[in-house]
This record gives sequence, C-alpha cells and structure tokens, in this order.
Amino acid sequence: MKARQRGLDGAALSHLLLTVPIGLISLGVVTFASAAVHVALGVVVPIVWLLSGPLVFNRRVETAIAQRLFGMRRPSPEEARRLDVVWEQVTRRAGVDRENYELWIQERAELNATAAAGHIVAVTRHALDRLSDTRLAAVLAHELGHHVGGHAWAAMLADWYAMPARVAGRLVLALIVFLFGVRNRAGFACGGCLTLMIGWFLFQLTVVQGMWWLVVPVTVAPLLVAWLHRHAEFTADAYAVGLGFGEALEDVLVREGRGEATAEPPPGTVPPVTPALATPALAPATPNPAAVPGGAGPAPRSAHADVEARLRNVRHVMSGRSRR
Repeated sequence: MKARQRGLDGAALSHLLLTVPIGLISLGVVTFASAAVHVALGVVVPIVWLLSGPLVFNRRVETAIAQRLFGMRRPSPEEARRLDVVWEQVTRRAGVDRENYELWIQERAELNATAAAGHIVAVTRHALDRLSDTRLAAVLAHELGHHVGGHAWAAMLADWYAMPARVAGRLVLALIVFLFGVRNRAGFACGGCLTLMIGWFLFQLTVVQGMWWLVVPVTVAPLLVAWLHRHAEFTADAYAVGLGFGEALEDVLVREGRGEATAEPPPGTVPPVTPALATPALAPATPNPAAVPGGAGPAPRSAHADVEARLRNVRHVMSGRSRR
C-alpha cells in the first residue's frame, strides 16, 4: 500500500528537469536583486529562496494557497458527507490512504476538478451539483492519478522556482513596450538600445560563452511543458480507467464535449468494488483545468488536453484493457 501513495512518473520528472535552466536564471535574478539592496542579502536571500520550495507541502501553506490564490473553500457538512462517500470508494480501489488528501470546493460555473500542491483535491460546486456519484468518482479518480504520479507537486515546485525569472522577463518586456509606446525619439532610442543590449547579451551567452544549454531549453520550455501537461492528462485519465471508472469518465468527457450542463438524476451510489477493478493501473498511463477532471499543476490552470483527444485516449486504454 505504501508504494501506491505517491510517486514521480515520467511527466512529473521531465517537468522538474525542464525547470532547472529557468531555475538557474531565477537564482541569478534573486541574487542580483537582493545584492543590489545589500551585499550580505545577496548570499542569505538566495539560500532562503532555494529552501522555501518544500514549504508548498506544509498543510498550513497549502490551506493559504487554496483559499487566497485559488479561491477554494472547505466543503459544507452536506457537501463533505457526499464527497467522503465517493472519495472512500475511489481511494479504496486505489489502495491509497484517503487521509493523505483534503477535499475542497471551488465556486465555479464549470464541470471541473483540480489537483493542487501536495494534498489538495478540489471540485467545482457546479460539478458537485451536476454529476452523479459514479461520474464524480471518475473525476476524483483522475485527480488522484495526478497526485499519485507527482504531477501536482512537481508543477507547483516548477512554477515557484521559475517565478523570479518570469517576473523579470515580463518587467523587461513591459519596459520595452512602454518605451516604444511613448512614440517619441527618446523612447524609440531607449527601447532600441535596450532591445539590442538584450540581443547582444543572449548572443554572447549562447554562442561566445557556449551556454546554449541554458538559453535553448528556456526558449523551448513553454512548448515542452504544454506537451507534458497533455501527457499528464492522458496518464491521469488512464489511471482512472485502471480503477474501473472508464465508462463514467467517458460519459463525463462526452457531455463536456457536447457542452451539456443539464442536471443529472439524484446521486446514487458508486458501484461496488469487484476484484477486477480493485487493482489500480499505476503504470504511466494520464499540468493547472480546461475540461472536466484535471489540473496538473500546482496552480489550477487551463492546461488540459482537448476533450476529443482525451476521449480518444480513454477509449484506447479501455479497449486495451478489455482485450487483456
């Protein structure tokens, strides 16, 4: 049972590795900014920043992130009772300790769920109202797949260590846009000089200094991360199929693809566990929610693969399991 609690699959590991180059740039930004204030801070602040990443797994920090950053809330007693019944069935099939995770609610008018940080699984109030227990279980199983595969915490750490570099890049870009936007000679001259300086710096760094291994990954990282988020969605979907929720997940995706939002019959009970469904598919199978279940990132984000692609993947995994 311990081996099934949480891991690090290929998508999560690749996401972390992709963060290393931009993380080094972030370290340089933090060091430069803190040293500009005081030389001693140039040593202390970067070390503190590097050590701050694991704080995202602290339950109090997660609670603050969920409430203030993601707009989540604790479920009401009535909501908690229903979620507990469904969640108990999902975790029992998976052989996962249900107490490792906390269920939250998002007040959003969409059929969606999110795996965030290290211990949070959130569903929208809309999904709670519209989905039957069986389909809600499929959505939660998908999110559990993100947690078991390490997608949620890997995305959270990746975003945290990339943040200084991204903020610095956006500030520089905003400054260039502002300088060219003033529409006078001084603005164009300053904007042009700044653009040439940045281009010259990147040329020196990439060609002269031979640090292409730092610049090229940062340039292509957004495309690779988008692909990894798509792969993570497929893996989490296949995990839910492995727990026996394939048909329910397929129904949810079909409804989402059609844009249906009509209420379903009153929630029933999740089908009983059978020996054939009791063993989860933990092999790679799938960053932050564009369609229904999902959220591979630390932060809820619209990084889900499109519904049609996910639907094809779910049916492919189901057909493969039926042939076995």
